[in-house]
Amino acid sequence: MLGMFFDPSRIKLDLESRTKDDVLEELVSMIAESCPEYDEQELLEAIILREEKMATIVMPGIAMPHGHCEAIHGIIGAIGISREGIEYDELDEDPVHLFFMLLMDESSKERDLRVFSHLLEMLHSTSFDVIKSMASSRELYDLLCDF
Repeated sequence: MLGMFFDPSRIKLDLESRTKDDVLEELVSMIAESCPEYDEQELLEAIILREEKMATIVMPGIAMPHGHCEAIHGIIGAIGISREGIEYDELDEDPVHLFFMLLMDESSKERDLRVFSHLLEMLHSTSFDVIKSMASSRELYDLLCDF
């Protein structure tokens, strides 16, 4: 199921960004590059609007920024790993290393909860060290598909 929403072209094992805002832009840019029918600025605004309400740290070191955007048809995602870690929320002292970004249309609200649930299940059953040690985006994509 998870493989439906991600693609190896939208998985980056070594993010260049060093700030939360830059990570959001980098992940949105990957989505926009693989899906040129979507307006990159509109996607970014949807993510920022949601993040302004509350940071989406779901586990220590792991964030799931997400947003609703009418331009999207269904659910689409991007994954990024920051080896150094990024300060993501001033209330959380732990740096974030793993980012799962999801963008979806309004009609996918119920499905997005299932996607989040499956991602969390995978994260509980697979150590972060294993994910960080993966050699390629395809390897991480295969893990998502196998789960």
